[in-house]
Amino acid sequence: MKREKDFWDLKRVDEQADSMVRKCVMYFGPSQAPLLQVGFRGLVQTDVGFRAYLTTIQNYKDTCGASTWETMMTYAEKLRRDKTRIAFFSSTPQGGGVALMRHALVRFARRIEVDLSWYVPKPLPTALRITKNIHNILQGVSPTSQRITAEEKKAVIHWITENAYRYWLSESGPLRPAEEGGAHIIIIDDPQMPGLIPLIKRFTPDRPVVYRSHIQIRSDLIAKESSAQADVWKFLWSNIQLADMYISHPIPAFVPHSVPRAKVAYMPATTDWLDGLNKPLRDWDVGYYGNMYNASCHAQKMTELHWPARKYIIQIARFDPSKGIPTAIDSYAEFRRQCKVAGIEDTPQLVLCGNQSVDDPDASIVYDQTLDQIMSLCPELMKDISVMCLVPNDQLLNTLISKAHVVLQLSTSEGFEVKVSEALHAGRPVVATKTGGLPLQIKDSVNGFLVEPGDWMAVASHLMDLFTNNALYERMSYAARTGVSDEVGTVSNALCWFYLASKWRDIGTGESGKAVLQPNERWVYDMARDEANCPYSAAEEQLPRCPIEDKKIN
Repeated sequence: MKREKDFWDLKRVDEQADSMVRKCVMYFGPSQAPLLQVGFRGLVQTDVGFRAYLTTIQNYKDTCGASTWETMMTYAEKLRRDKTRIAFFSSTPQGGGVALMRHALVRFARRIEVDLSWYVPKPLPTALRITKNIHNILQGVSPTSQRITAEEKKAVIHWITENAYRYWLSESGPLRPAEEGGAHIIIIDDPQMPGLIPLIKRFTPDRPVVYRSHIQIRSDLIAKESSAQADVWKFLWSNIQLADMYISHPIPAFVPHSVPRAKVAYMPATTDWLDGLNKPLRDWDVGYYGNMYNASCHAQKMTELHWPARKYIIQIARFDPSKGIPTAIDSYAEFRRQCKVAGIEDTPQLVLCGNQSVDDPDASIVYDQTLDQIMSLCPELMKDISVMCLVPNDQLLNTLISKAHVVLQLSTSEGFEVKVSEALHAGRPVVATKTGGLPLQIKDSVNGFLVEPGDWMAVASHLMDLFTNNALYERMSYAARTGVSDEVGTVSNALCWFYLASKWRDIGTGESGKAVLQPNERWVYDMARDEANCPYSAAEEQLPRCPIEDKKIN
Protein backbone atom coordinates (compact mmCIF):
# COMPACT_ATOMS: atom_id res chain seq x y z
CA MET A 1 0.00 0.00 0.00
CA LYS A 2 1.40 3.39 -1.02
CA ARG A 3 2.27 5.81 1.80
CA GLU A 4 0.12 8.90 1.71
CA LYS A 5 2.20 11.98 0.90
CA ASP A 6 2.58 14.49 3.71
CA PHE A 7 3.29 18.18 3.46
CA TRP A 8 7.07 17.63 3.46
CA ASP A 9 6.87 15.39 0.38
CA LEU A 10 4.95 18.06 -1.50
CA LYS A 11 7.81 20.53 -1.12
CA ARG A 12 10.36 20.92 -3.90
CA VAL A 13 13.99 20.03 -3.16
CA ASP A 14 15.02 23.70 -2.85
CA GLU A 15 12.17 24.31 -0.37
CA GLN A 16 13.21 21.27 1.67
CA ALA A 17 16.81 22.49 1.72
CA ASP A 18 15.72 25.96 2.82
CA SER A 19 13.58 24.45 5.58
CA MET A 20 16.51 22.37 6.83
CA VAL A 21 18.72 25.47 6.97
CA ARG A 22 16.14 27.31 9.07
CA LYS A 23 15.92 24.37 11.48
CA CYS A 24 19.72 24.24 11.80
CA VAL A 25 19.80 27.96 12.61
CA MET A 26 17.27 27.26 15.39
CA TYR A 27 19.45 24.55 16.96
CA PHE A 28 23.00 25.81 16.32
CA GLY A 29 24.43 29.20 17.25
CA PRO A 30 26.91 31.37 15.32
CA SER A 31 29.81 29.35 16.75
CA GLN A 32 28.23 26.20 15.24
CA ALA A 33 27.79 24.73 18.72
CA PRO A 34 24.35 23.32 19.59
CA LEU A 35 22.20 25.76 21.52
CA LEU A 36 20.98 24.84 24.97
CA GLN A 37 17.45 23.42 24.92
CA VAL A 38 15.23 23.60 28.02
CA GLY A 39 11.81 22.13 27.37
CA PHE A 40 8.45 21.84 29.10
CA ARG A 41 8.60 21.70 32.91
CA GLY A 42 12.23 22.87 32.80
CA LEU A 43 13.43 19.55 31.37
CA VAL A 44 17.02 19.99 30.17
CA GLN A 45 17.24 18.48 26.69
CA THR A 46 20.88 17.79 25.91
CA ASP A 47 22.38 17.47 22.44
CA VAL A 48 19.96 19.63 20.43
CA GLY A 49 16.85 18.48 22.25
CA PHE A 50 17.95 14.80 22.22
CA ARG A 51 18.14 14.89 18.40
CA ALA A 52 21.92 14.60 17.98
CA TYR A 53 23.71 11.33 18.75
CA LEU A 54 27.28 12.25 19.63
CA THR A 55 28.54 9.01 21.17
CA THR A 56 28.21 5.23 21.03
CA ILE A 57 28.15 2.73 23.87
CA GLN A 58 31.55 1.44 22.73
CA ASN A 59 32.98 4.97 23.02
CA TYR A 60 32.08 5.01 26.70
CA LYS A 61 33.33 1.48 27.25
CA ASP A 62 36.75 2.53 25.96
CA THR A 63 37.07 5.31 28.57
CA CYS A 64 37.13 3.06 31.65
CA GLY A 65 38.35 -0.27 32.95
CA ALA A 66 36.45 -3.53 32.54
CA SER A 67 35.53 -3.71 36.24
CA THR A 68 33.99 -0.25 36.22
CA TRP A 69 32.00 -0.99 33.07
CA GLU A 70 30.71 -4.37 34.24
CA THR A 71 29.66 -2.99 37.63
CA MET A 72 27.84 -0.07 36.01
CA MET A 73 26.00 -2.39 33.60
CA THR A 74 24.87 -4.59 36.51
CA TYR A 75 22.89 -1.69 37.95
CA ALA A 76 21.82 -0.25 34.58
CA GLU A 77 20.22 -3.55 33.60
CA LYS A 78 18.35 -3.69 36.91
CA LEU A 79 17.04 -0.13 36.49
CA ARG A 80 15.82 -0.96 32.97
CA ARG A 81 14.20 -4.15 34.17
CA ASP A 82 12.41 -2.38 37.05
CA LYS A 83 11.55 0.66 34.87
CA THR A 84 12.98 2.95 37.54
CA ARG A 85 12.68 6.69 36.91
CA ILE A 86 15.38 9.05 38.27
CA ALA A 87 15.03 12.84 38.43
CA PHE A 88 17.74 15.43 39.16
CA PHE A 89 16.98 19.03 40.16
CA SER A 90 19.55 21.83 40.02
CA SER A 91 19.48 25.59 39.59
CA THR A 92 21.11 26.09 36.18
CA PRO A 93 21.31 24.13 32.90
CA GLN A 94 24.62 25.67 31.82
CA GLY A 95 27.84 26.93 33.36
CA GLY A 96 29.78 25.37 36.22
CA GLY A 97 30.78 21.82 37.06
CA VAL A 98 27.36 20.58 38.17
CA ALA A 99 25.79 21.37 34.80
CA LEU A 100 28.69 19.69 32.96
CA MET A 101 28.24 16.52 35.00
CA ARG A 102 24.50 16.47 34.48
CA HIS A 103 24.77 16.98 30.71
CA ALA A 104 27.19 14.05 30.50
CA LEU A 105 25.07 11.84 32.78
CA VAL A 106 21.84 12.49 30.85
CA ARG A 107 23.59 11.82 27.54
CA PHE A 108 25.07 8.54 28.80
CA ALA A 109 21.83 7.38 30.45
CA ARG A 110 19.92 7.87 27.20
CA ARG A 111 22.50 5.81 25.29
CA ILE A 112 22.02 2.83 27.62
CA GLU A 113 18.25 3.41 27.97
CA VAL A 114 18.09 4.28 31.67
CA ASP A 115 15.17 6.60 32.46
CA LEU A 116 17.00 9.60 33.91
CA SER A 117 15.83 13.22 33.62
CA TRP A 118 17.18 16.58 34.74
CA TYR A 119 15.08 19.62 35.61
CA VAL A 120 15.87 23.28 36.30
CA PRO A 121 13.60 26.07 37.61
CA LYS A 122 12.59 29.14 35.68
CA PRO A 123 15.36 31.62 36.56
CA LEU A 124 14.58 34.60 38.77
CA PRO A 125 17.49 37.11 38.95
CA THR A 126 16.68 38.33 42.46
CA ALA A 127 16.55 34.76 43.80
CA LEU A 128 19.79 33.81 42.03
CA ARG A 129 21.54 36.79 43.62
CA ILE A 130 20.43 35.54 47.04
CA THR A 131 21.47 31.93 46.37
CA LYS A 132 24.86 33.15 45.15
CA ASN A 133 25.30 35.07 48.41
CA ILE A 134 24.38 31.88 50.29
CA HIS A 135 26.97 30.01 48.24
CA ASN A 136 29.68 32.58 49.05
CA ILE A 137 28.83 32.64 52.75
CA LEU A 138 29.03 28.84 53.05
CA GLN A 139 32.44 28.90 51.34
CA GLY A 140 33.68 31.67 53.62
CA VAL A 141 34.45 34.10 50.77
CA SER A 142 31.73 36.68 51.42
CA PRO A 143 32.20 40.03 53.23
CA THR A 144 32.19 39.43 56.98
CA SER A 145 29.18 41.71 57.45
CA GLN A 146 27.02 39.97 54.86
CA ARG A 147 23.92 38.14 56.12
CA ILE A 148 20.86 36.58 54.53
CA THR A 149 17.73 38.31 55.82
CA ALA A 150 14.46 36.58 56.70
CA GLU A 151 12.83 38.22 53.67
CA GLU A 152 15.56 36.86 51.38
CA LYS A 153 15.12 33.36 52.78
CA LYS A 154 11.39 33.59 52.14
CA ALA A 155 12.04 34.81 48.58
CA VAL A 156 14.18 31.75 47.79
CA ILE A 157 11.60 29.35 49.23
CA HIS A 158 8.80 31.13 47.34
CA TRP A 159 10.76 30.88 44.06
CA ILE A 160 11.31 27.15 44.44
CA THR A 161 7.77 26.48 45.69
CA GLU A 162 6.23 28.39 42.78
CA ASN A 163 8.27 26.38 40.26
CA ALA A 164 7.38 23.13 42.02
CA TYR A 165 3.62 23.69 41.97
CA ARG A 166 3.57 25.15 38.47
CA TYR A 167 5.82 22.66 36.70
CA TRP A 168 6.73 19.61 38.77
CA LEU A 169 3.77 18.81 41.03
CA SER A 170 1.16 19.34 38.34
CA GLU A 171 -0.33 16.40 36.43
CA SER A 172 2.34 13.98 35.09
CA GLY A 173 5.09 16.10 36.67
CA PRO A 174 8.29 14.49 38.00
CA LEU A 175 7.34 15.21 41.63
CA ARG A 176 3.98 13.46 41.37
CA PRO A 177 3.81 10.04 43.09
CA ALA A 178 5.57 7.28 41.16
CA GLU A 179 2.27 5.53 40.40
CA GLU A 180 1.17 8.75 38.63
CA GLY A 181 4.27 8.91 36.47
CA GLY A 182 6.59 10.73 38.87
CA ALA A 183 10.19 9.77 39.61
CA HIS A 184 11.04 6.86 41.91
CA ILE A 185 14.14 8.59 43.29
CA ILE A 186 14.97 12.30 43.40
CA ILE A 187 18.36 14.00 43.68
CA ILE A 188 18.60 17.65 44.76
CA ASP A 189 21.78 19.56 43.86
CA ASP A 190 23.41 22.23 46.02
CA PRO A 191 22.01 24.94 48.34
CA GLN A 192 19.76 26.59 45.75
CA MET A 193 17.15 23.81 45.70
CA PRO A 194 16.65 22.30 49.21
CA GLY A 195 13.28 24.04 49.48
CA LEU A 196 11.96 21.20 47.31
CA ILE A 197 12.68 18.53 49.90
CA PRO A 198 9.84 19.36 52.37
CA LEU A 199 7.38 19.56 49.47
CA ILE A 200 8.42 16.15 48.18
CA LYS A 201 8.22 14.57 51.63
CA ARG A 202 4.82 16.15 52.28
CA PHE A 203 3.29 14.55 49.19
CA THR A 204 5.32 11.31 49.12
CA PRO A 205 7.01 10.67 52.50
CA ASP A 206 8.20 7.22 51.45
CA ARG A 207 9.98 8.38 48.26
CA PRO A 208 13.80 8.49 48.57
CA VAL A 209 15.35 11.96 48.27
CA VAL A 210 19.12 12.43 48.08
CA TYR A 211 20.83 15.77 48.68
CA ARG A 212 24.11 16.30 46.78
CA SER A 213 26.47 19.04 47.97
CA HIS A 214 29.08 20.12 45.40
CA ILE A 215 30.82 22.94 47.28
CA GLN A 216 33.37 23.38 50.02
CA ILE A 217 31.29 24.18 53.08
CA ARG A 218 33.23 25.82 55.90
CA SER A 219 31.98 23.58 58.67
CA ASP A 220 34.46 25.21 61.08
CA LEU A 221 32.67 28.55 60.61
CA ILE A 222 29.24 26.90 60.83
CA ALA A 223 30.27 25.56 64.24
CA LYS A 224 30.45 29.18 65.52
CA GLU A 225 26.92 29.96 66.67
CA SER A 226 26.90 33.68 65.89
CA SER A 227 28.48 33.41 62.43
CA ALA A 228 26.76 34.14 59.12
CA GLN A 229 27.61 30.57 58.10
CA ALA A 230 25.75 29.14 61.12
CA ASP A 231 22.69 31.25 60.31
CA VAL A 232 22.62 30.23 56.64
CA TRP A 233 23.24 26.57 57.45
CA LYS A 234 20.43 26.55 60.02
CA PHE A 235 18.08 27.79 57.29
CA LEU A 236 19.28 25.20 54.77
CA TRP A 237 19.45 22.32 57.24
CA SER A 238 15.80 22.83 58.22
CA ASN A 239 15.03 21.54 54.70
CA ILE A 240 17.99 19.26 53.98
CA GLN A 241 17.51 17.22 57.18
CA LEU A 242 14.41 15.66 55.61
CA ALA A 243 16.53 14.07 52.84
CA ASP A 244 17.33 10.38 53.16
CA MET A 245 21.02 10.71 52.26
CA TYR A 246 23.60 13.50 52.24
CA ILE A 247 26.30 13.17 49.57
CA SER A 248 29.38 15.38 49.71
CA HIS A 249 32.67 15.69 47.89
CA PRO A 250 35.07 13.25 49.60
CA ILE A 251 36.36 15.71 52.20
CA PRO A 252 34.96 15.02 55.71
CA ALA A 253 35.44 18.66 56.78
CA PHE A 254 32.93 19.71 54.08
CA VAL A 255 30.13 18.08 56.09
CA PRO A 256 28.69 20.28 58.87
CA HIS A 257 28.62 18.79 62.36
CA SER A 258 24.80 18.74 62.44
CA VAL A 259 24.58 16.16 59.64
CA PRO A 260 24.24 12.63 61.09
CA ARG A 261 27.30 10.68 59.94
CA ALA A 262 25.15 7.63 59.24
CA LYS A 263 23.49 9.60 56.41
CA VAL A 264 26.74 10.80 54.82
CA ALA A 265 28.26 9.33 51.65
CA TYR A 266 31.07 10.59 49.41
CA MET A 267 31.34 11.09 45.66
CA PRO A 268 33.95 13.02 43.65
CA ALA A 269 33.10 15.44 40.87
CA THR A 270 33.54 13.93 37.41
CA THR A 271 34.15 14.91 33.81
CA ASP A 272 33.34 13.32 30.46
CA TRP A 273 36.35 12.08 28.48
CA LEU A 274 34.28 12.07 25.27
CA ASP A 275 32.86 15.59 25.27
CA GLY A 276 34.38 18.67 23.72
CA LEU A 277 36.29 19.48 26.90
CA ASN A 278 38.50 16.40 26.67
CA LYS A 279 38.37 14.68 23.27
CA PRO A 280 41.54 14.71 21.13
CA LEU A 281 41.62 17.62 18.68
CA ARG A 282 43.29 17.74 15.27
CA ASP A 283 45.88 20.43 14.56
CA TRP A 284 43.37 22.14 12.25
CA ASP A 285 40.81 22.23 15.06
CA VAL A 286 43.37 23.67 17.47
CA GLY A 287 44.13 26.43 14.98
CA TYR A 288 40.44 27.09 14.43
CA TYR A 289 39.60 27.47 18.12
CA GLY A 290 42.80 29.40 18.77
CA ASN A 291 41.75 31.90 16.12
CA MET A 292 38.26 32.00 17.65
CA TYR A 293 39.75 32.91 21.03
CA ASN A 294 41.92 35.63 19.53
CA ALA A 295 38.99 37.01 17.54
CA SER A 296 37.03 37.36 20.80
CA CYS A 297 40.04 39.04 22.41
CA HIS A 298 40.38 41.43 19.46
CA ALA A 299 36.69 42.34 19.65
CA GLN A 300 37.09 43.24 23.34
CA LYS A 301 40.50 44.93 22.93
CA MET A 302 42.05 42.25 25.13
CA THR A 303 45.55 40.77 24.85
CA GLU A 304 45.62 37.98 22.26
CA LEU A 305 47.28 34.60 22.69
CA HIS A 306 50.58 34.22 20.77
CA TRP A 307 50.82 30.42 20.95
CA PRO A 308 52.75 28.53 19.52
CA ALA A 309 55.31 31.34 19.32
CA ARG A 310 55.00 31.76 23.11
CA LYS A 311 54.06 29.26 25.79
CA TYR A 312 51.38 30.19 28.29
CA ILE A 313 50.15 29.50 31.82
CA ILE A 314 46.41 29.20 32.30
CA GLN A 315 43.75 29.17 34.97
CA ILE A 316 40.29 28.24 33.72
CA ALA A 317 37.64 29.03 36.30
CA ARG A 318 34.53 31.11 36.77
CA PHE A 319 35.18 34.71 37.78
CA ASP A 320 34.28 33.97 41.37
CA PRO A 321 35.65 35.35 44.66
CA SER A 322 36.77 31.86 45.72
CA LYS A 323 38.88 31.03 42.65
CA GLY A 324 42.08 32.77 43.75
CA ILE A 325 42.43 34.95 40.67
CA PRO A 326 44.33 37.71 42.57
CA THR A 327 46.87 35.06 43.66
CA ALA A 328 47.32 33.97 40.04
CA ILE A 329 48.15 37.54 39.01
CA ASP A 330 50.55 38.07 41.93
CA SER A 331 52.25 34.73 41.17
CA TYR A 332 52.71 35.60 37.51
CA ALA A 333 54.11 39.05 38.34
CA GLU A 334 56.67 37.50 40.72
CA PHE A 335 57.50 34.77 38.18
CA ARG A 336 58.18 37.41 35.53
CA ARG A 337 60.40 39.30 37.98
CA GLN A 338 62.41 36.12 38.59
CA CYS A 339 62.65 35.52 34.83
CA LYS A 340 64.09 39.01 34.41
CA VAL A 341 66.67 38.42 37.16
CA ALA A 342 67.63 35.08 35.56
CA GLY A 343 67.95 36.68 32.12
CA ILE A 344 65.12 34.60 30.61
CA GLU A 345 63.73 36.49 27.62
CA ASP A 346 61.36 33.85 26.17
CA THR A 347 58.66 34.38 28.79
CA PRO A 348 55.19 32.78 28.74
CA GLN A 349 51.85 34.57 28.78
CA LEU A 350 49.14 34.22 31.44
CA VAL A 351 45.55 33.36 30.49
CA LEU A 352 42.69 33.82 32.95
CA CYS A 353 39.39 32.74 31.47
CA GLY A 354 36.17 30.87 32.13
CA ASN A 355 32.50 30.57 31.33
CA GLN A 356 29.84 32.50 33.18
CA SER A 357 27.25 30.39 34.97
CA VAL A 358 23.60 31.30 34.45
CA ASP A 359 23.08 31.50 38.23
CA ASP A 360 26.25 33.50 39.00
CA PRO A 361 25.83 37.29 39.14
CA ASP A 362 29.36 37.79 40.58
CA ALA A 363 31.20 37.16 37.30
CA SER A 364 31.18 40.71 35.91
CA ILE A 365 32.17 42.16 39.30
CA VAL A 366 35.17 39.83 39.72
CA TYR A 367 36.15 40.31 36.05
CA ASP A 368 36.35 44.08 36.56
CA GLN A 369 38.29 43.62 39.80
CA THR A 370 40.78 41.42 37.94
CA LEU A 371 41.47 44.07 35.30
CA ASP A 372 41.76 46.74 38.01
CA GLN A 373 44.36 44.65 39.86
CA ILE A 374 46.51 44.22 36.75
CA MET A 375 46.31 47.88 35.77
CA SER A 376 47.11 49.12 39.28
CA LEU A 377 49.80 46.63 40.38
CA CYS A 378 51.54 45.47 37.19
CA PRO A 379 50.39 47.55 34.19
CA GLU A 380 53.55 46.64 32.28
CA LEU A 381 52.26 43.02 32.13
CA MET A 382 48.87 43.92 30.67
CA LYS A 383 50.21 43.11 27.20
CA ASP A 384 51.11 39.60 28.42
CA ILE A 385 47.94 38.73 30.37
CA SER A 386 44.73 37.71 28.61
CA VAL A 387 41.55 37.93 30.72
CA MET A 388 38.37 36.66 29.05
CA CYS A 389 34.84 35.76 30.11
CA LEU A 390 33.96 33.29 27.36
CA VAL A 391 30.72 32.13 25.80
CA PRO A 392 30.17 28.40 26.47
CA ASN A 393 32.27 26.38 24.02
CA ASP A 394 33.76 23.08 25.17
CA GLN A 395 36.24 22.67 22.32
CA LEU A 396 37.62 26.14 22.92
CA LEU A 397 38.34 25.34 26.58
CA ASN A 398 39.80 22.00 25.50
CA THR A 399 42.18 23.78 23.12
CA LEU A 400 43.27 26.28 25.75
CA ILE A 401 43.91 23.72 28.49
CA SER A 402 45.55 21.04 26.30
CA LYS A 403 48.06 23.47 24.74
CA ALA A 404 48.97 25.25 27.98
CA HIS A 405 52.40 24.57 29.46
CA VAL A 406 51.21 24.73 33.07
CA VAL A 407 47.72 24.89 34.58
CA LEU A 408 46.90 26.80 37.77
CA GLN A 409 44.07 26.23 40.25
CA LEU A 410 44.74 28.67 43.08
CA SER A 411 41.33 28.61 44.75
CA THR A 412 40.92 29.82 48.31
CA SER A 413 37.84 27.58 48.63
CA GLU A 414 37.16 24.61 46.39
CA GLY A 415 35.11 21.45 46.19
CA PHE A 416 36.50 18.88 43.78
CA GLU A 417 37.61 20.75 40.65
CA VAL A 418 37.01 18.86 37.40
CA LYS A 419 39.26 21.29 35.51
CA VAL A 420 42.17 19.78 37.43
CA SER A 421 41.17 16.27 36.30
CA GLU A 422 40.88 17.53 32.73
CA ALA A 423 44.30 19.20 32.86
CA LEU A 424 45.94 16.07 34.25
CA HIS A 425 44.23 13.94 31.60
CA ALA A 426 45.77 16.24 28.97
CA GLY A 427 49.22 15.75 30.50
CA ARG A 428 49.51 19.25 31.93
CA PRO A 429 51.24 19.66 35.33
CA VAL A 430 49.01 21.55 37.77
CA VAL A 431 49.99 24.02 40.48
CA ALA A 432 47.12 24.19 42.95
CA THR A 433 46.30 25.12 46.52
CA LYS A 434 45.95 22.77 49.48
CA THR A 435 42.26 23.44 49.78
CA GLY A 436 39.10 21.38 49.42
CA GLY A 437 39.38 18.34 47.19
CA LEU A 438 42.46 19.50 45.26
CA PRO A 439 44.93 17.45 47.38
CA LEU A 440 42.96 14.32 46.45
CA GLN A 441 43.47 15.05 42.76
CA ILE A 442 47.11 16.14 42.72
CA LYS A 443 50.07 14.10 43.95
CA ASP A 444 52.46 16.75 45.23
CA SER A 445 55.75 16.83 43.28
CA VAL A 446 54.53 13.92 41.11
CA ASN A 447 51.95 15.34 38.67
CA GLY A 448 51.95 18.89 40.03
CA PHE A 449 52.60 21.02 43.08
CA LEU A 450 50.45 21.92 46.08
CA VAL A 451 50.84 25.27 47.86
CA GLU A 452 49.09 27.08 50.69
CA PRO A 453 46.21 29.35 49.59
CA GLY A 454 47.52 32.82 48.74
CA ASP A 455 51.21 31.75 48.68
CA TRP A 456 52.13 33.46 45.41
CA MET A 457 55.87 33.20 46.11
CA ALA A 458 55.67 29.39 46.19
CA VAL A 459 53.62 29.36 42.98
CA ALA A 460 56.20 31.56 41.23
CA SER A 461 59.01 29.26 42.41
CA HIS A 462 57.24 26.18 41.02
CA LEU A 463 56.59 27.97 37.73
CA MET A 464 60.32 28.68 37.45
CA ASP A 465 61.05 24.98 38.01
CA LEU A 466 58.55 23.86 35.36
CA PHE A 467 59.79 26.35 32.76
CA THR A 468 63.51 25.80 33.30
CA ASN A 469 63.78 22.07 34.11
CA ASN A 470 62.69 20.07 31.06
CA ALA A 471 63.32 16.68 32.71
CA LEU A 472 61.07 17.61 35.63
CA TYR A 473 58.37 18.87 33.29
CA GLU A 474 58.37 15.71 31.13
CA ARG A 475 58.26 13.47 34.20
CA MET A 476 55.31 15.35 35.67
CA SER A 477 53.51 15.50 32.33
CA TYR A 478 53.75 11.70 31.94
CA ALA A 479 52.59 11.11 35.54
CA ALA A 480 49.63 13.43 34.97
CA ARG A 481 48.58 11.78 31.72
CA THR A 482 48.77 8.19 33.00
CA GLY A 483 47.54 8.57 36.58
CA VAL A 484 43.89 9.62 36.23
CA SER A 485 41.42 7.35 38.05
CA ASP A 486 38.25 5.86 36.54
CA GLU A 487 36.44 7.45 39.47
CA VAL A 488 36.48 10.91 37.85
CA GLY A 489 34.84 9.82 34.57
CA THR A 490 31.20 9.76 33.44
CA VAL A 491 30.85 5.97 33.57
CA SER A 492 31.87 5.90 37.24
CA ASN A 493 29.53 8.79 38.01
CA ALA A 494 26.70 6.88 36.36
CA LEU A 495 27.70 3.73 38.26
CA CYS A 496 27.29 5.57 41.58
CA TRP A 497 23.89 7.06 40.75
CA PHE A 498 22.61 3.84 39.19
CA TYR A 499 23.64 1.91 42.30
CA LEU A 500 21.87 4.37 44.61
CA ALA A 501 18.70 4.41 42.50
CA SER A 502 18.67 0.61 42.33
CA LYS A 503 19.33 0.19 46.04
CA TRP A 504 16.77 2.77 47.16
CA ARG A 505 14.18 1.27 44.81
CA ASP A 506 14.76 -2.12 46.41
CA ILE A 507 14.69 -1.17 50.08
CA GLY A 508 12.62 2.04 50.11
CA THR A 509 12.72 4.39 53.08
CA GLY A 510 11.23 2.04 55.65
CA GLU A 511 8.44 2.83 58.07
CA SER A 512 7.46 6.48 58.61
CA GLY A 513 9.75 7.55 55.78
CA LYS A 514 12.93 6.82 57.77
CA ALA A 515 16.07 6.04 55.78
CA VAL A 516 17.21 2.43 55.92
CA LEU A 517 20.26 2.76 53.63
CA GLN A 518 22.98 4.21 55.84
CA PRO A 519 26.36 4.73 54.16
CA ASN A 520 28.20 5.83 57.33
CA GLU A 521 30.69 8.04 55.44
CA ARG A 522 31.61 5.49 52.81
CA TRP A 523 32.33 6.31 49.17
CA VAL A 524 29.35 5.44 46.98
CA TYR A 525 31.76 3.95 44.43
CA ASP A 526 33.09 1.51 47.06
CA MET A 527 29.56 0.58 48.16
CA ALA A 528 28.58 -0.13 44.56
CA ARG A 529 31.63 -2.29 43.89
CA ASP A 530 31.07 -4.27 47.09
CA GLU A 531 27.38 -4.81 46.33
CA ALA A 532 28.27 -6.10 42.85
CA ASN A 533 31.03 -8.31 44.31
CA CYS A 534 33.63 -6.60 42.11
CA PRO A 535 36.78 -5.98 44.20
CA TYR A 536 39.53 -3.58 43.15
CA SER A 537 42.58 -4.90 41.34
CA ALA A 538 46.12 -3.78 42.14
CA ALA A 539 46.39 -2.10 38.73
CA GLU A 540 43.42 0.23 39.25
CA GLU A 541 44.13 3.89 39.99
CA GLN A 542 42.18 5.06 43.04
CA LEU A 543 41.65 8.48 44.57
CA PRO A 544 42.96 8.70 48.15
CA ARG A 545 40.45 7.85 50.88
CA CYS A 546 40.50 10.14 53.93
CA PRO A 547 41.36 8.14 57.08
CA ILE A 548 38.84 8.11 59.92
CA GLU A 549 41.08 10.17 62.21
CA ASP A 550 41.00 13.07 59.71
CA LYS A 551 37.23 13.33 59.87
CA LYS A 552 37.05 15.29 63.08
CA ILE A 553 36.26 18.99 62.84
CA ASN A 554 38.60 21.17 64.87
